[in-house]
Amino acid sequence: MNIRRMHADDFPAFWPTFQQIIQAQDSYAYDPQLSEQQARALWCELPQETWLAEQDGVLLGSYFIKPNAAGPGSHVCNCGYMVATAARGKGVAAALCAHSQQRGRELGFLAMQFNAVVASNSVAVALWKKLGFAEVGRVPGAYRHRTLGLVDCLIMHKWLQAPAADKPLTASAPLIARKNIEAVVSRKRKNK
Repeated sequence: MNIRRMHADDFPAFWPTFQQIIQAQDSYAYDPQLSEQQARALWCELPQETWLAEQDGVLLGSYFIKPNAAGPGSHVCNCGYMVATAARGKGVAAALCAHSQQRGRELGFLAMQFNAVVASNSVAVALWKKLGFAEVGRVPGAYRHRTLGLVDCLIMHKWLQAPAADKPLTASAPLIARKNIEAVVSRKRKNK
C-alpha cells in the first residue's frame, strides 16, 4: 500500500467512495446531496493536507488533516477518513490513521481530536480505541442515523507529542459524568 498526497485530478476516482459514504448516512454529517465539486472543496481544499492510499493503481481510501480550531486551539488537529467498500477490513483505516498521526507530529500538532464519531459505528470506535484514542465526551442524539434514528456522537482525543519543555501541559482534571456535576451543583449549601 502506498500513501501519498491527493492531487486535484485524483478526486474523481475517490468521488464514488465519498458519495457512497455520505449517502449511507451512518458515519458522516455531510449533506448526502453534495455535488462532486462541493465534496472536493470539503475534502481537498479546506483541509491543510489530503492524502490517499492506493495499491496497484486502485484508490483504497483517503484522509484529510487540519487544525481542529483556530488561534489558541490550533495545536490540536482533526482528521477525517474514508475507505472504499472493497478495501474495508484490510487495515487501510489503521494505516491511514497511523500516517495521519505521524503527519500531525511533523506539522507540529500536539494532539488529535475527532469531534463526532458516531457511537453506532462500532468498527471505527473500536479501531480508534485500539490506536490509543480516548473517549473524552459524548453528545446525546447528535447524529440522525438513516436507520437508527438519533444516536450519540463521541468526542475522541489522543496526545501526539508533549509540548516544549518551557510550556508543560497542565494536569487534566478528571472527566466528571453529567449526573455527578448535577449532584455537586444542586447540593444544598449549609447556612453560614
